[in-house]
Amino acid sequence: QVQLVESGGGLVQPGGSLTLSCATSGFDISAWTMAWYRQAPGKQRELVAFIFDNGSTNYADSVQGRFTVYRDNVKKTLYLQMNYLTPEDAAAYYCNTIPSIRGDDWGQGTQVTVSS
Repeated sequence: QVQLVESGGGLVQPGGSLTLSCATSGFDISAWTMAWYRQAPGKQRELVAFIFDNGSTNYADSVQGRFTVYRDNVKKTLYLQMNYLTPEDAAAYYCNTIPSIRGDDWGQGTQVTVSS
């Protein structure tokens, strides 16, 4: 059974940092491009960052230079290091493969709140 479970979200002040984790099971993470998405209330889900199976990465312009995506294939876990957070980064964050291995229901993700 394919599972992706996000964690690590929370409340952080503007300028602060968080590291999100995505624990996976049921598939070989090393063979997939892995991605982080986010969705703020009233907005469409957006692709934040992704990492190819060879370790190459790509970022949305809005997070370039502040976020770092990395993976540990042994632990079957995807990470997102987020620095210099702003209120515009507040959202529910989700992980997935590219192409998507999840169905229509992506679950609740992990919530990031940026507020003073």
